[in-house]
Amino acid sequence: MSRIGRKSITLPAGVTVTVANNVVDLKGPKGQLKVDVLPNIIVEIKDGVVVVDRKSEDKQTRAFHGLIRSLIQNCVDGVTEGYKKTLKLVGTGYRVQAQGTGISLAVGYSHPVEVKVLEGVTIKVQGNDTIHIKGIDKQAVGQMAADIRKIRPPEPYKGKGIRYEDEVVRRKQGKAAA
Repeated sequence: MSRIGRKSITLPAGVTVTVANNVVDLKGPKGQLKVDVLPNIIVEIKDGVVVVDRKSEDKQTRAFHGLIRSLIQNCVDGVTEGYKKTLKLVGTGYRVQAQGTGISLAVGYSHPVEVKVLEGVTIKVQGNDTIHIKGIDKQAVGQMAADIRKIRPPEPYKGKGIRYEDEVVRRKQGKAAA
């Protein structure tokens, strides 16, 4: 039995969950999210607790048991608190500015790079070098942050690039150190 799948999900106040046609619909103070459930996975709501179980013991169903439970837990956390990621621009002349619904990055290329915001995600620029990404969908917030970081990932010699706020970049010695 899956260790993660066995855990029940306690619903905080203000969150309502409905299950219909293999779709779990979650509504909370921050918004609404949906999770598609596979046919062999059973989702039940009992006394403010969501229990995820499975019908069969085949390998694919066992693999998805914990996954579905984690996706539902992430949605519960998203509709109550939301998710946030912060990116920092490190490098001389690297800067960011809000532009319409997206952002414009100057990160060492011959032209500024324009980034459009994904649906359900908000981007806030603080100063010239900090980007705050917020939303209720954990996957969308993470994908937006990864897409922005991919434009100029941090390099190991000078540490320049776009990095997560808590990311530690391991530095290498240059060839002059020998």
